[in-house]
Amino acid sequence: MRLARISCSLIVLLLLVAATACAQKPTPTRSPDVVFVPTPPEVIEAMLKLAEVTKNDVVYDLGCGDGRIVTAAAKDFGARAIGIDIDPQRVSEARERIAQAGVGNRATIRHEDLFEADIKEATVVTLYLLTSLNEKLKPKLLRDLKPGTRIVSQTFDMGDWKPEKEIEVDGRNVYFWRIPANKPVAKK
Repeated sequence: MRLARISCSLIVLLLLVAATACAQKPTPTRSPDVVFVPTPPEVIEAMLKLAEVTKNDVVYDLGCGDGRIVTAAAKDFGARAIGIDIDPQRVSEARERIAQAGVGNRATIRHEDLFEADIKEATVVTLYLLTSLNEKLKPKLLRDLKPGTRIVSQTFDMGDWKPEKEIEVDGRNVYFWRIPANKPVAKK
């Protein structure tokens, strides 16, 4: 009887440890892929308008930097917004920006690697990465996002994936794509 209780206790303890380990994502350890360059407010507004962001959207900013886009999506468009960045300094700045803007109930910053992050719930994805990184990210976007999900990128396109729309704002190009209903098979 005592052995059975000890065995049950051990099993429960192991399950709790396993559940905790699964719930905690490891902190990314690699360096950022790009140097942080802030997006000007007029470009942020144009990106979110081009994607037709509304209060019903879940906006993911991959490589969110100091959280400007996340904050604007939540504050100015009423969306739920999630920023993902690998740089702990930028994550701290973004969280501070969200707190100062008073949108912590609709905006979150996650310290993660954007190539590993779970982005499945996104209805809009914003990017300000290099073309080479956009192209590297493209298979994940096609694999993980639902058809109809909107993607906007400032300055950098996605190579051979031609945008549906392209606008210029203060000398910067903004590109727009939509995940197609008949997605091509995306490689990992």
